[in-house]
Amino acid sequence: MSTLGCAKNQVDSDKISAQLTEAGYRRAESPDAADVVMVNTCAFVEAARQESIDTVLDLAD
Repeated sequence: MSTLGCAKNQVDSDKISAQLTEAGYRRAESPDAADVVMVNTCAFVEAARQESIDTVLDLAD
């Protein structure tokens, strides 16, 4: 899971990660080794929106 943005996003990502672990999922060593890659972000301001787009595109490569 990649987390961008404010501290609230990190708290949300931590909760999501804990729930996924409880459900039997495990974290991959790298995005390339993952079946699913999650990006928790927001687009409240233009800079955050662009960072989100750049991160998703980088992970897609």
